[in-house]
Amino acid sequence: MKKRSISLLLSGLALCQVTTPVWSTDRPAPLKDADFMAVDLQEAKLGQLLFYDPILSGNKNISCATCHHPDFATGDGVSLSIGEGGIGLGPERRPDPSNMPEQRIPRHAQALFNLGALEFTRMFHDGRVEVDPSKPGGLRTPMDADMTAGFVNMLSAQTMFPVLSADEMAGHYSENDVSKMVRSGRITGSGGAWDLISKRVEAIPAYRDRFIEVYPDIAAGREIAFTDISNAIAAFIAHEWRSDTAPFDAFLRGGALPAEAQPGFELFYGEAKCSDCHSGPLLTDHDFHAMGLPQFGPGKAARFESHRRDIGRMRVTGLPEDAYAFRTPSLRNVTKTAPYGHNGAYPGLAQFLQEHTDPKGSVARFDRASPVFPKFKAEDWWALDRPEEAEAIAASAVSYNPALTELQISQIILFLETLEDPTALNGRLGIPESVPSGLKIDR
Repeated sequence: MKKRSISLLLSGLALCQVTTPVWSTDRPAPLKDADFMAVDLQEAKLGQLLFYDPILSGNKNISCATCHHPDFATGDGVSLSIGEGGIGLGPERRPDPSNMPEQRIPRHAQALFNLGALEFTRMFHDGRVEVDPSKPGGLRTPMDADMTAGFVNMLSAQTMFPVLSADEMAGHYSENDVSKMVRSGRITGSGGAWDLISKRVEAIPAYRDRFIEVYPDIAAGREIAFTDISNAIAAFIAHEWRSDTAPFDAFLRGGALPAEAQPGFELFYGEAKCSDCHSGPLLTDHDFHAMGLPQFGPGKAARFESHRRDIGRMRVTGLPEDAYAFRTPSLRNVTKTAPYGHNGAYPGLAQFLQEHTDPKGSVARFDRASPVFPKFKAEDWWALDRPEEAEAIAASAVSYNPALTELQISQIILFLETLEDPTALNGRLGIPESVPSGLKIDR
């Protein structure tokens, strides 16, 4: 999708203002099976084990579920996570005194609902993994020409990043064989980081038996590849957290909204203009917008850079107009996925919605006590301590929404509650009793 200029965006918003209710003509189409990737249940069950198994992390102490846990609506309930060097789960996770983390994870752990929907063509807050038919394997990623073939879809490909991140799952420098390969830049090929992870899994007979059941060509002698692992995890995520049975979905299929949600619905699709960006049945335009969120934490910088800023989509495109722009999140189950923003800046949804109406002033108003994370020696306030950085963030923000009263915000939240889907929030397969590695599961 071609990036829209700020001027075009603003003019488009002006044209899209509505003065009458729009539900009779603009109700999004309901989600159908054809809108989601097909899932093999046995592959999903294999992915379930891998998702909860710390065997994929360098030090065998962190799983995908550590930061994407069903107890916290597939997130972890904190603003910026602690991966390597952390103990515990969710808001109770804290630094390990015997192995202190080097820094926080730069961005908030995103929810995993509906990532098997075919309309998702970009992943991560900055969209650095996206569908691109002109690239190897049909995907554009930071791996570029080194991208390995075999990822069946974009959801599978996104799993390659956490296992390679020193702060998320790989571990630091010389702590383990995987982190050593990551540090030296050996990711693909024999003896690379992915190969080492795959061989760990293959060495466990119970895993190899399951992989043979799901991928018959492995029985003929092919070794388990990292792409097999990631494909199985993608199948699990797509199956486990598909969310299309909320009250909102019943409404899209011709039913009625609860009476208390109707005023918020009319605001959302009318005066408040929320649907300008949160459109369609997944309530996202999949585009990128600068919202002026106050920045804190380690930022996103290359190894040779010393700054701690996070310029969002601009790191991917190199375009100045993309500075501080981040992907519009889907609002499915949003009332359960606090804190809010690409860095979890706001612990409450009402506060986030209020800031949304005046994004240029958010930096000046920000209370540094707002982020939800454990305290340890980390340079959290680099950007906000530098006036020129704070001013650049504020200047980038584009105002999308009119001012809203407390009553209107509460009405919108009542509508957003109709997006809560118990089936997706509870999960379909759940947390396994154990994993083939025998390692401890996060519960």
